[in-house]
Amino acid sequence: MKEIWRRNLTTLWMTQFFAMVGLSAVVPFLPLFVRELGIHNQDEAVTWSGLVFAAPFFVTIFITPFWGALGDKFGMRLMVIRAVIGLGIAQILMSFAQTVEQLFFFRILQGALSGFYPSAMTLIASNTPEEKQGYALGAFQSANTSGNIFGPVIGGFISVIIGFRAVFVASAAISFLMAIVLYFTLREEVRPPITAPRFKYLDYWKFALSSRSLMILLTLIFLASFGVAFIRPLFVFFIETMISDSKTLPGTTGALYSLIGIFSAFSSFWFGKRIDTHGSRQVLIIGTILTGVTYIAHFYVTSVYLLIPVRILLGLGYGVILPSLFTGISLFSPAEKKGGLMGIASSAQTLGNLIAPLLSGVAASLFGIRSAFFIAGFVFLLMLPFIKMQERFKQET
Repeated sequence: MKEIWRRNLTTLWMTQFFAMVGLSAVVPFLPLFVRELGIHNQDEAVTWSGLVFAAPFFVTIFITPFWGALGDKFGMRLMVIRAVIGLGIAQILMSFAQTVEQLFFFRILQGALSGFYPSAMTLIASNTPEEKQGYALGAFQSANTSGNIFGPVIGGFISVIIGFRAVFVASAAISFLMAIVLYFTLREEVRPPITAPRFKYLDYWKFALSSRSLMILLTLIFLASFGVAFIRPLFVFFIETMISDSKTLPGTTGALYSLIGIFSAFSSFWFGKRIDTHGSRQVLIIGTILTGVTYIAHFYVTSVYLLIPVRILLGLGYGVILPSLFTGISLFSPAEKKGGLMGIASSAQTLGNLIAPLLSGVAASLFGIRSAFFIAGFVFLLMLPFIKMQERFKQET
């Protein structure tokens, strides 16, 4: 019989894949949906797109460590199933939004109810042998990026054929189906009772703040998520400057999103194995440089076809960053604190996803949409001195 951790990894991989298909399906057209809800001025549309993309993270940053702490107490299996159901509820509500303010509120609700990714990451990390964690977390990250392969293309196609709202309904249906699959297939290993005292919510933060290595890793996770999220609300408007047929805009944007997904999935799965044997530092440095340089290259591209190789290289670079960083968080986290600390790591990721879309609209209004790619590239290159600093702290401990 398969080991429990392998069976769980398979189940969670499948769930994350389909969940990301549903979530990423709305990304290419979400700014266009903002227009459909009555925001026609370009600057206002950019601003509202940033707010809508950032909305889930207004509450996620605070509530994710809380869900992680509850998972430490009651089990991560329960948290995973709860998160998928919450995601489905939020998606179905978004399909009924009549104003951009309602869409914004339902996106906030999504952040409050969901949180599947950090819960699943914690379950995998806590149920996987230490020598296999890089492989397991890298494989799970490949589900995240693989879902991004098909989701934008499917979302762009459905939105053109039967409208934007149908995509939200389809995403909700996928989420509810995955909750049923998880209920019947997911198992959590029963660990020996922890003799140490239970930790309160703030204790997780105190522990993280007292560890220099953890703080560097949290900073790196923040910067990586910030760089990617900075572009997300603007990308469809960037593509709009290069194509003349507005009917093909959602599909083209979705296909270019999918390119990153394809090659991120490959790199996160392939190099995840090498994290276990060679360590994460070298892989992380290469991925960070490649991601930063290719984001800057977007500034100079004026053709959709020339954008294709740039997006491929971007996917190869970005795919290795988060598996490396979350593996580091897991290895620096004591078993009895792992859920809460992984939740804090997810909050660092959420903080980047929250702040970046709000600032990207301002940058685009002041300096133009293309300037955002320079800023995103600089953010990734800024990670390099932190990576060196983290390695020094690691050696000192």
